[in-house]
Amino acid sequence: QVQLVESGGGLVQPGGSLRLSCAASGTIFSIYRMVWYRQPPGKQRELVAFISSSGSTNYADSVKGRFTISRNNAKNTVYLQMNSLKPEDTAVYSCNALTPSKNYWGQGTQVTVSS
Repeated sequence: QVQLVESGGGLVQPGGSLRLSCAASGTIFSIYRMVWYRQPPGKQRELVAFISSSGSTNYADSVKGRFTISRNNAKNTVYLQMNSLKPEDTAVYSCNALTPSKNYWGQGTQVTVSS
């Protein structure tokens, strides 16, 4: 079992920054990829970025150049640094851990970009 806890969401003005954290615990050795998703109000969930166990990363076109995914293995934590935030980035952000047998989800954290 893997447990995920997100933090770092909040209200920010357009152009501002936030850093989301996703702390993992449990059988973390089985995780081969960590993914950030978001679900804007009234819309479907979409992939934002992921980082694999090899360290390779990938981003949605809508966030390339603005968001950065990283990890701290010592803290078992994955981060999503979000810069130059736009109102359309408003969403519930959730982290997802992929293992060979199961996907795990955190509870989500709200990010609101508004003036």
